Amino acid sequence: MNTLAVQRWDDHRYYHHSRINQSLHLLSAICFLISYGLLFSDPAMAALLAWCVSMTSRQAGHFFFEPRGYDEVNQATDEYKEEIKIGYNIRRKIVLLAVWVALPAVLWLQPSLFGLIEPAHDFQGFIHDVGIAWLSLGVTGLLFRVLQLWVQQSFMTGLAWAIKIITDPFHDIYLYHKAPLYLLRGELIDPMGHVKPHA
Repeated sequence: MNTLAVQRWDDHRYYHHSRINQSLHLLSAICFLISYGLLFSDPAMAALLAWCVSMTSRQAGHFFFEPRGYDEVNQATDEYKEEIKIGYNIRRKIVLLAVWVALPAVLWLQPSLFGLIEPAHDFQGFIHDVGIAWLSLGVTGLLFRVLQLWVQQSFMTGLAWAIKIITDPFHDIYLYHKAPLYLLRGELIDPMGHVKPHA
């Protein structure tokens, strides 16, 4: 639990200064919770919602709105933060998102996925297969990073990160539910008064 708490704190203080990013994380979190519910009745639709709305809004917040310069609050360079990031840093995210974009194209050109699945017979079936492929990608991306962290740092680090990722929607709603209100007041950057700089 201590490892999880440290990972959550570092994620918040290093990567969520923008109120727009925080607001997009709130939207993402709400959609992820809906996706969690859909997993039990329609896994393909759950994955479509998670990737097309939750992940795109979340990553748009990081790519387009989060400041990438020197972090005065934490006295850290962007390069340092990218190097120590436990989860998916920008480079790893680009690889993951490239695979996400490529999967529908692969399924369009190879409906049977090279003989691994029953090919779809109509567009609705194609969309279903894309959803299942994206669900598989999400699970694979999670497990792959857990294994990486296990090898590079420790099993506990990887396990804590997996728990963090799965429970992030609940935590993000708790952290960022007021972010849209701050935005309406014209505050684009969280002053992070609760974060103390390094000694």
